[in-house]
Amino acid sequence: MNGGVSEGVKDWFGLLARLVTGGVWIVAGALKLPHPADSVRAVRAYDLLPEAVVPAVGHLLPVLEVVIGLCLVVGVLVRGTSVVSALLFVAFIIGIASAWARGLSIDCGCFGGGGYIPDASAKYPGEIARDVGLLALSAWLVVRPRSRLALDSVLFSSGSDPDTDPEDDPETEGSLDGAEEDLAQDR
Repeated sequence: MNGGVSEGVKDWFGLLARLVTGGVWIVAGALKLPHPADSVRAVRAYDLLPEAVVPAVGHLLPVLEVVIGLCLVVGVLVRGTSVVSALLFVAFIIGIASAWARGLSIDCGCFGGGGYIPDASAKYPGEIARDVGLLALSAWLVVRPRSRLALDSVLFSSGSDPDTDPEDDPETEGSLDGAEEDLAQDR
C-alpha cells in the first residue's frame, strides 16, 4: 500500500513537471513567433553557430518550443519530448555560460528580444539557474514519463505505451493478460 501512495505522488509530480516545463516552452515560443527577426538576432548574438544556419535556427526554434510545450501540457509522447526538451536546456545553459565566459552582454532571447544590451551579464546566473531547474524537470520526465491527466495513458492504454514499463506499474504486478494466461496454462 505504501508503494501506491508513493506512485501516486510521483504521478502528480510528473503532472506538475509537465505543466511547468510545457508552459514555459509555450510562452517562450509564442512570444517569439510574431517577431522572427528578433529570434534570428538573438541566435546570432551568441556567435556560436555558423551564419549559414542562424536564420533557420532563429525561425524554427520558436515553432519547436511551442510544439514541445503543447506535447508536454497534453501529455503526448512525453518521454521523447522530454529528451528534446532536456537537450535544448543543455544547449541553452551552454550558450548562456559561453556568452558569460566570453564577456558578451546579450539578452538571452529566451522569451523574445535578444541581441546586445548593457549589463545583461548580471542576469546570467538567474537564467542559468532557471534552465537548470527546467532541465531537472525534463530529466524527471525522461526517467518517469507517466503522470496524471496525460493523453499518452489514453492513447496507449492497451499496455503498448512505449513510455511506461509494465513492470513498474503496481496494478499489473503479478497479473497476466490473456495471451500470457494461455501460455501459462499450456505449460
